Amino acid sequence: MIGHTDQRGVDAHNCMLSKRRALALKNYLDLATLKRKNRNKNMGLIYADIELVSAGDKELARKGYIKTGEIKKETVTALVDSGAYMLCINEHIKIQLDLPVVDNMEAELADGSYQKLEVVGPVIVNFKNRTTSCNAAVLPGKSEVLLGAIPMEDMDVVLVPKLQTIDVNPDSKYLAKKKIK
Repeated sequence: MIGHTDQRGVDAHNCMLSKRRALALKNYLDLATLKRKNRNKNMGLIYADIELVSAGDKELARKGYIKTGEIKKETVTALVDSGAYMLCINEHIKIQLDLPVVDNMEAELADGSYQKLEVVGPVIVNFKNRTTSCNAAVLPGKSEVLLGAIPMEDMDVVLVPKLQTIDVNPDSKYLAKKKIK
């Protein structure tokens, strides 16, 4: 790195400025390197911050049985998985939202194996100005939350691979468009 200071300052002050500039450049380069490494490590993976809400609690609040502040909700970072068709949560989230089991299913996992899973719900999914209500498959342990194709379609969100996230469909910014037929 090459730089200079002007003639007006005292040597001690100019030396301190030079050290600060060098440290700022080092920090910038370290951060750029870290971002590049993380981008390459997660290449192709898309994540989104979503809010999961207990639909049962929301109904209880609507009827006046609990206060709005008592509605159970969790904000999570979900792996956007257009290859999965439904919302998948883990056991921890099922417990935190106190979601009832509504069904069981046999699911094919990413590794090709099959596993019997509980289906819980309903769960309200919020993303920006979009919302949907759906059931969720419960993956074992602290598995990663998966946001599948059906809730994404219902919220009318689109993949933004360049930013590795999802966003509201730019063709319908204020109101989700849904196909009925």
